[in-house]
Amino acid sequence: MPRFTSFVVFAEMRTGSNLLEANLNALPGVHSHGEVFNRYILGKKDRTELFGITMEERDRDPRSLLRKLREETEGLPGFRFFHDHDLRILDDVLPDPACAKIILTRNPLESYISWKIAQATDQWKLTNARRLKTAKVRFDVPEFIGLLREFQAFQLLLVQSLQTTGQTAFYLDYEDLGSLEVLNGLAAFLGVEGRVKQLDDTLKKQNPGPLEDKLENPEAIAEAIALIDVFNLGRTPSFEPRRAAGVPTAIASETGLLFFPIRSGPATAIRDWFAALGEVTEGFEQKSLRQWKRKHSGHRSFTVLRHPLLRAHVAFRRKIVLAEAQDLRRILINGFLAELQPPGEPFATPEAERAAFLIFLNYCRLAIGGQTGARVDPSLASQTALVQGMAGFQPLDHLLREDRLAEGLAALAAEAGVAPPALTADPAETALLSIWDESLESAAAEAYARDYMGFGFTRWKA
Repeated sequence: MPRFTSFVVFAEMRTGSNLLEANLNALPGVHSHGEVFNRYILGKKDRTELFGITMEERDRDPRSLLRKLREETEGLPGFRFFHDHDLRILDDVLPDPACAKIILTRNPLESYISWKIAQATDQWKLTNARRLKTAKVRFDVPEFIGLLREFQAFQLLLVQSLQTTGQTAFYLDYEDLGSLEVLNGLAAFLGVEGRVKQLDDTLKKQNPGPLEDKLENPEAIAEAIALIDVFNLGRTPSFEPRRAAGVPTAIASETGLLFFPIRSGPATAIRDWFAALGEVTEGFEQKSLRQWKRKHSGHRSFTVLRHPLLRAHVAFRRKIVLAEAQDLRRILINGFLAELQPPGEPFATPEAERAAFLIFLNYCRLAIGGQTGARVDPSLASQTALVQGMAGFQPLDHLLREDRLAEGLAALAAEAGVAPPALTADPAETALLSIWDESLESAAAEAYARDYMGFGFTRWKA
């Protein structure tokens, strides 16, 4: 049985949904019928009937068109849906696990300005660059804020529905539409055998260039941004799965120090450091950890951040090279064509390991972005998501940095009133140094952009 029997592309105007649909329709056995539940058109402009159903009949009963579309389309049928389309159809689409969900987004400022230009020029698609129409438009701050709130509310509706029904979606950004690899990842997600051989180049980008050059009043952008709570991240979904607090992995010392390990971090060195302090307690549940905290007044909790590139390489060597994650290893070999040695055997050359590690970093980027449909191992997850998960139980007292770990642990020991033990060396840096090059820096920055931005990481090898 196929995993999906239909699909829907959730998008908005000027997000690239026409281009995405063109590439989907280039896949053998896939047919997207356009905006079939748009109140003003029937899939495409000037169409008055689809599958024998008129616009009037559709408006009376949208489910009849959905049923016909699914029954009478040869291959995998789908359509595009925006927040202002006929919402009645969502009751049939959202809870249905056999209907694949594709969510396409774009920077709201870019899509809004592109929409204003399209309104001004009446040019909604461009297939011939010589016919490009341009115009400077006025940025309407109240209009933009109103649309942004509508978009966010709709996105949160989608996320809540997926969460409560145990589903996942394939997420795409406007910039992903230029990636053949991502579009073929979407084909794999849909479960179709065909792949995109060449990106559709029929549609041309209409409004390249800086946003300020397209506006009569570019200063209004600053006014709009001032009205947006950019730190209220819950209003715009993060595509990385939320993480649990990791309470069972916590390590406690009778000195009152409590360590929450981050997978693929320097946990072994810190475990040895804790053991040198004295008695260590592990295997907590939330109830027992709260009891420990009550017993140890003045306790201090912490975790340790590792550079994302170094951490990813540690995860790669453990999960892939040593085959701790055999399913993921098979995915990299069969789906991403990674050339790997038998489990536990070293690579023949540094170049061979570098090539396989690059493929692993690309997989991490896709997995964190919700584009693989597979569970994200904690060793691959961003440190941002893991720390946020820890805070779900209790915010930590300290975030230490591995590059200043001895200094940070000494300060913690001083707070606990004990002398700091010696810290054992970690060989992870030597292993990465043997294969390092600029391509790895770039790939890690793409895969773990949240960590680089949120924690201020710079290049691993300065």
